[in-house]
Amino acid sequence: MKTLDKIPTGKIERAGKLVKTGVKVGGNYVKYYSKKLVNSDLSREELNENNASDIYDGLKSLKGSALKVAQMLSMEKNLLPRAYVERFSLAQFSVPPLSAPLVRKTFKKYLGSFPEEVFDVFEKDSINAASIGQVHRAEKNGKKLAVKIQYPGVAQSITSDLALVKPIATRMFNLQGKDSEKYFQEVENKLLEETNYILELQQSEEISNACRHLPNLQFPEYYKDLSSERIITMDWMTGTHLSEFTKRPFSKEIGDQLGQTLWDFYMYQMHGLRKVHADPHPGNFLVSEGNSLIAIDFGCIKEVPDEFYIPYFELAREEVIENDVLFEEKLKELEILTPEDTEEERVFFKALFKELLTLFTLPFNQEHFDFGSDTFWARIADLSQRYSKDEHIRKMNGNRGSRHFLYINRTFFGLYNLLHDLKANVVVNAYQKYLNQ
Repeated sequence: MKTLDKIPTGKIERAGKLVKTGVKVGGNYVKYYSKKLVNSDLSREELNENNASDIYDGLKSLKGSALKVAQMLSMEKNLLPRAYVERFSLAQFSVPPLSAPLVRKTFKKYLGSFPEEVFDVFEKDSINAASIGQVHRAEKNGKKLAVKIQYPGVAQSITSDLALVKPIATRMFNLQGKDSEKYFQEVENKLLEETNYILELQQSEEISNACRHLPNLQFPEYYKDLSSERIITMDWMTGTHLSEFTKRPFSKEIGDQLGQTLWDFYMYQMHGLRKVHADPHPGNFLVSEGNSLIAIDFGCIKEVPDEFYIPYFELAREEVIENDVLFEEKLKELEILTPEDTEEERVFFKALFKELLTLFTLPFNQEHFDFGSDTFWARIADLSQRYSKDEHIRKMNGNRGSRHFLYINRTFFGLYNLLHDLKANVVVNAYQKYLNQ
């Protein structure tokens, strides 16, 4: 794979790259509509393929928060055309890596020595390259290690990247007024945290130590003396990326076992720790040769405060959803309904969220839940498509819900998708037996 000797870090340079990408996308539309004049039955598949390819090619050279957005979007399987999901999913662990000279320069800057001076063996070619950093294999004192190196300039470009994305996101999600700023600030804060590898090491140790008693789950050890604000060193864990594992044949028993492990891991974090690994894409999990689940990345951890946790999970109960007074009360606590709402908005969003929550909270109201169910996912796809085309929604103020929804909903969507890929049938409350251990 071609390597990168330089990453654009200046605001103007990065903006120029995005403008060039926009021009390519515009050209794709011109070609599509020209062909459409000749063939009225032409589908949008070719257009989606070309756009997805050009957008991804533009973002992958920028890396950082721009590429992280693509990675996040790849998890939205029911919201984006297939071509975008397939192309953007490459951002999870397969993008052009830094060249060897740039790796050595970065290493020297942030650890004070070149990699060959620190490790007995250091492979100059990366094993995995993603949105914020890339991983190299190394050895020291006979121990196999994974060394993650952050791309130069990523942390410094987050604010300016989001400023470029903000006008597009505002239109896409129909955000209005000053209240929308809380959502952008939440994303910026989380991305800045993800570039702080000292914080990631602390979070990694905290979560892995707290969850080690959960069965069928493994974590690497982390090494502070071989880590810094832009470099993190951990054990090399041998396994298959979950995305690759689910493409191969596996038994129902193994799918259920891995799915139960995932479910218990997330429910234990959410209900026991009140903080959660909020980046559940398949690039962050491996499956060992013995079919254990290995969690390898804790850069994005979301704390869940009581003022959000309590009403959020109360809304997952059927009796609350069906009680009109209680339901409206919880919607207000979670800022879904606001004092400024017109009567039309109040009625509309109350009905909308009742339908959404009735579907998405189904797993919490059963003893067992089959995430491989085609019926469940068909209903999700239908709901997503129906509301994406609803012109009535476009007329409403899109500023809905607490800022905490962004990463908590992302966590559950990602978890549901992973469980669906595993076709897992889980015991919903099995995690409770681990809470007091």
